[in-house]
Amino acid sequence: MVKLIAGKEGTGKTKKIIQLANAQVEEKKGNIVFIDDDQRHMYELKHEMRFLSMDEFLINTPEEFYGFLSGIISNDYDIEAIYIDGIFKFVDLKMADTTDYIHKLKRLTDKYELKIVMTMSCDVDELDADIRDMMI
Repeated sequence: MVKLIAGKEGTGKTKKIIQLANAQVEEKKGNIVFIDDDQRHMYELKHEMRFLSMDEFLINTPEEFYGFLSGIISNDYDIEAIYIDGIFKFVDLKMADTTDYIHKLKRLTDKYELKIVMTMSCDVDELDADIRDMMI
């Protein structure tokens, strides 16, 4: 399953995704991964989850990031959820390609029975109708 938190900058997306991730730690059955563009919010997250800062990796394209996620999943089959804050900050994903990319991520989550929650800095109206139902 893929869930989206979309909105313009300054609308509280990061605060919301941190709250969701921290809440899931309390009731988790498997492992949780939190991916951010830098280490700014690392200390706001509960230490039981794995934190990854994308400024440590040379990943820019959507294909590279998909491979990165696949590598994370293949390394740990106990991953229950992956939280991604600000995907547009570290992946050069064009708005026109967003719907197809999200569907590709959904196929990945369905195959491995996990959840991806991600924030996107864009107006909700910019999203295609068929992915708006993924909004939290």
